[in-house]
Amino acid sequence: MKNDPQQHVAIIGTGQMGLVMADAMACRGVKVSIWGPRPETVQRLASERTMPDRLPGVELDPSVVVSSDPVEVLGEATHALNAIPTQFIRSTWEKILEHAQPGVPIISTAKGIENDTLMRPSEVLGELAERRLGRRSPLAVLSGPTIATELARRLPAVLVSASDDIELAGEIQDLLDVPWIRTYTLDDPLGVELAGATKNVIALAAGMVDGLGIGDNAKSALLARGLAEIARLGTSLGARLETFFGIAGVGDLATTCFSPHGRNRTCGEAIGRGESLMEIQARSTDVVEGVATTRSVLDLASREGVDMPITSAVGSILFSGTSPRDAIEDLMVRALRPEALQ
Repeated sequence: MKNDPQQHVAIIGTGQMGLVMADAMACRGVKVSIWGPRPETVQRLASERTMPDRLPGVELDPSVVVSSDPVEVLGEATHALNAIPTQFIRSTWEKILEHAQPGVPIISTAKGIENDTLMRPSEVLGELAERRLGRRSPLAVLSGPTIATELARRLPAVLVSASDDIELAGEIQDLLDVPWIRTYTLDDPLGVELAGATKNVIALAAGMVDGLGIGDNAKSALLARGLAEIARLGTSLGARLETFFGIAGVGDLATTCFSPHGRNRTCGEAIGRGESLMEIQARSTDVVEGVATTRSVLDLASREGVDMPITSAVGSILFSGTSPRDAIEDLMVRALRPEALQ
């Protein structure tokens, strides 16, 4: 086994993904420490070892260190894992990254694209590492169909560890070598990150279809055409087409669009039933990544000259007040054309 007993993974973020990653790696025998940006949440997790209101079913192994001190968590870490939502990565890591060892490998589980800069999570983390630590850090992305409530119950799941550094991708594969997770490696982190971000936008649309009650035919068509526009954007940016038809692409897209636990699908369903985005966000304690990501994807598509009609429809519903039913009617009366996968 490749696993080194001296490995120490610092997990930044006490949300669902941070907790399930800590559970898996601790089970693997890896030293794990967790830090979060909210001291009251960290203190509660440190004392109770579980957060049933956020993720029932996970009780942290006694070996997992939960601390509000970033030095204790990051200072001797051999790997750092980001579990902070995309739009908060920069502000969070700017405060703590200086406490890590220069060159520490950084793994990101975030699925989004930063507003304004249009940078992927790994790009944000890489830029910060070079600036705060004085040297580049090896970067990797961890993605796939990962509904956290199922991972908490240790139900079978498949992930992709993607990096330009294939040795690092293999290290992550080994860190997660537990009976309920199978991890594949891939050398297309760009495609994996873009797939993880854009599928949240399509999941919002899928939820709207559910909320409107317009049927499985419509939803399946949405997924197929949504995947086509995701692939168009991804390949225009240099990602490989086959990535979007793999675990991190169609696999994650299907799970997010169909699972009742998916935040983006659930948000879209509420909009389809007539609720406003403001009402949904006011009562939610979780970040719905797809909302902010929709803005970024629309900006990317505009910059690249890529046609993304479903994403444009979601944007008009979220930000311009278009009704979901009207947006769907507009999609249905677009000019007829041959089917294209890109």
